[in-house]
Amino acid sequence: MRKKLSVLAGMVLALSGCSGGSKIEEYKGRTPEMDVRDYFNGDVEAQGVFLNREGVVEEQFSVKMHGDFDDKGGKMHEAFVYADGHTQERTWTIVMQDDNHFTGTAFDVVGAAQGQQVGNAANMKYVLRVPYKGSTIDLNMDDWLYRLDHKTAINRVKMTKYGFRAGELLITFRKKS
Repeated sequence: MRKKLSVLAGMVLALSGCSGGSKIEEYKGRTPEMDVRDYFNGDVEAQGVFLNREGVVEEQFSVKMHGDFDDKGGKMHEAFVYADGHTQERTWTIVMQDDNHFTGTAFDVVGAAQGQQVGNAANMKYVLRVPYKGSTIDLNMDDWLYRLDHKTAINRVKMTKYGFRAGELLITFRKKS
């Protein structure tokens, strides 16, 4: 019995070391700089996929966005069109706490998203209320955005429920102006 507990404790420690993920400070000094006020000011288009918890693509979509930002923050409207023809809209309100920290709210975000931006990366953590089988569920979102050049950024959003993987979004953004 003691040997089983020792093996189990070792497995828990090994797995806990794998669950950390990136830290925003790792991106300090990387360019081009990601500043959500700059990148999302004006028109941006995106294409993406939703992968289920097994990693299979379930949905494809495109998004047209328009943002209006100043130093204190701003608003960004998103209009989604999915491959099956259904649409969805969301407007984010972003409030800058300082140059590196911000909050974000939208009608389907529970509470406020907590965001940071350092170097070429931005990260937001929030709870998103999504439709599911005629009702809704709340998913934890770990949303990472990486600026690649003046016009291009990529986005990876890990979605979890009760600590288990629920799905993932992969999105490519292209700034129009």
